[in-house]
Amino acid sequence: MECRLCPVQCGADREKTFGRCGVKGLTVAKYYLHPFEEPPISHKNGSGTVFFGGCSLRCVFCQNYEVSRAKRGKSVTPKELTEIFRELEKMGADNINLVTPDHVSDLIAEALSLYRPSVPVVYNSSGYALVPVLERIDPLIDVYLPDLKFCSPALSERYTGRKDYFERAGEAVAFMAKKPVSYDETGKMLSGCIVRHLVLPMCTSDSLKVLDFLKGVLPGEVPLSLMRQYTPMGEIEGFPELARPVTAREYRRVLDYAEALGFETIFTQEKESAKKAFIPSWDF
Repeated sequence: MECRLCPVQCGADREKTFGRCGVKGLTVAKYYLHPFEEPPISHKNGSGTVFFGGCSLRCVFCQNYEVSRAKRGKSVTPKELTEIFRELEKMGADNINLVTPDHVSDLIAEALSLYRPSVPVVYNSSGYALVPVLERIDPLIDVYLPDLKFCSPALSERYTGRKDYFERAGEAVAFMAKKPVSYDETGKMLSGCIVRHLVLPMCTSDSLKVLDFLKGVLPGEVPLSLMRQYTPMGEIEGFPELARPVTAREYRRVLDYAEALGFETIFTQEKESAKKAFIPSWDF
């Protein structure tokens, strides 16, 4: 069966061979209680985060490049994935957080059809997704946590090889943002969407265009998360502009613009977030 789950549309028969994403079926590189997501996601006990191996976007600056390049990961079946969900729930997870799920969304949907966790299910996406695929899994998802990385096709092609990133991600984020927002009495997000944008060195002008787009498509109650955590790593040898963290001036420029646009809720990060200590160590 030809794989058409992501915008790359590589057509690989992933029962027999690897797709553009680098994997055949489901692989899991790590699962644990993650305390460093946005406050309504990590909440009190931590987000029950499951890192899936492979990625169809493959950003050169990926913090999790060992996982996105499928150098790490243990193969699991959908049934085995449900056991991971159950274990995270027993650990006290405030939600089940599916990281980089787009290229394995069919198998995740199979797992969620076998067992529906008692806590919210979070779809933590690069944003590079297809709306028809999202529509199929949407009934099983409570919270969307997408990135919107670039507006410029030139930047997305340079850093991901995908010139169509904004075209596809813009459509996907607009779809995800329609999920009704709700919280419990303690402030934990039960349903809805939080959109993330990672500020990159030398890219603040593009960041402002991303914010212009988001202001036009996001309902007022959808929070914006402006991330300052960029850490030079991955495969950036040929990209000298990515060899340093974001400066205070760069981050402040983007944050000031977001505030001027009138976003109701903005989650921010301190400069200390740009450290390798915050990047998980991989178990598999």
